[in-house]
Amino acid sequence: MAELIPGVRNTARAVIVRDSHLLLLQKQGGLHALPGGGQETGESLLEALQRECREEIGGEVLAPELLGVSDYFKLKQSDPPTRRHQVDFLFRCRVAADYVPRNGPSPDKRQTGVAWLPVTSLADVRFSPAHLGEVLPDLLTSERATPFYLGEFHDRATA
Repeated sequence: MAELIPGVRNTARAVIVRDSHLLLLQKQGGLHALPGGGQETGESLLEALQRECREEIGGEVLAPELLGVSDYFKLKQSDPPTRRHQVDFLFRCRVAADYVPRNGPSPDKRQTGVAWLPVTSLADVRFSPAHLGEVLPDLLTSERATPFYLGEFHDRATA
């Protein structure tokens, strides 16, 4: 079992849907991710969300609304293996009507692009972190009016 790194890291992620398409970061290895990232000390979750979206997708997000929260225990490739506890806050957002997908000025280190993907194709998409592939389809079709706890997720160790 991997040792847990002390401390908890908050992350804010944007769930941006337009015309039945979800805006995703394209990453090395054929992976996709939601725009967003870690909250810095002294920064609110909404400030973190805006900063990360400016850096990764080159634009501000509009009308952020909390959709859900999950605990994620991210496996780090270290010797010995360790895990980082993250609390992910997912926000439903919009972008400006004239937004065109593009990398921002400081994209994620493994980010190769930004694209709209049809919501109907999400079952075929490989996500980072992987649990997003499990929760996003239900989250996008949910009729819940209030945010809810999405669960606890652990990366699986690879041999």
